[in-house]
Amino acid sequence: MFLRIMKKGILVIGLLMLTISCGEYQKLLKSEETAPKYTAAEKLYNEGKKEDSNKKLRKALRLLEQIEPEFRGKPQGERLVFLLGDTYYQLGDYYNAPFQFERFLQLYPTSQKAEEASYKSAASYFYRSPRYNLDQTDTRKAIEELQVYLNKYPEGEFNEDANKMATELLIKLEKKAYEIAKQYHHTEFYKAAIASFNNFIADYPGSPFREAAYYYRFDSAYKLAINSFEVLMEERLLESKEFYESYKKYYPEGEYIPQLEDSLLEIDKRLQNF
Repeated sequence: MFLRIMKKGILVIGLLMLTISCGEYQKLLKSEETAPKYTAAEKLYNEGKKEDSNKKLRKALRLLEQIEPEFRGKPQGERLVFLLGDTYYQLGDYYNAPFQFERFLQLYPTSQKAEEASYKSAASYFYRSPRYNLDQTDTRKAIEELQVYLNKYPEGEFNEDANKMATELLIKLEKKAYEIAKQYHHTEFYKAAIASFNNFIADYPGSPFREAAYYYRFDSAYKLAINSFEVLMEERLLESKEFYESYKKYYPEGEYIPQLEDSLLEIDKRLQNF
């Protein structure tokens, strides 16, 4: 019985403190005084980051948005613009975060926080990058911004993460280009497939999809050739044979060798008729 009363008492005190806290915060929001808002915003921001509390970060954000314009041109302005950008970043708002970080870098290019702002601005675009099969505008922007960071801070604190992000994004672009070419192959638009695989091989020399691209380029040329009118067949068979040789040159022990060898027998058999 006593324990139950104690628990209820603690709960009531907790709710009362929360009510007071919320009441104070609402009073602060309506206040015209900027100094207490600054202090409270910084406290809520630090606690929100430490505790991973979006609730506290959102409270900090409301205060920061109110007071940041009031401190422009003042010593506290630099700190507030960075806090505003980083609060958006911590909340996962990767559209407002880079805008604020870019504004920070324009206003305070020599700040001690400039490197972190540059990295987090680029990282925001990384987190905005969609699946490979969607529009990749944000992916290209992220690669561009990450490269700006890496060029400016070659020994930077966030280099390892920035390089990992850039690599992941490049592979995403490669996958998109590869899948487009492969779709042409699978839908039997073989001329378009050959052109797309040629571009892919030229544009992405270190891609993990490179071997498959060499194979499907050959297979597209082979299927185009054997389904051609006789007047075009010899030339196309010879082209497919050249693509076979290219694959063998780079991947003499490649996984597609059995399929290639089977197709080559058919190519040589047909070429005997010319």
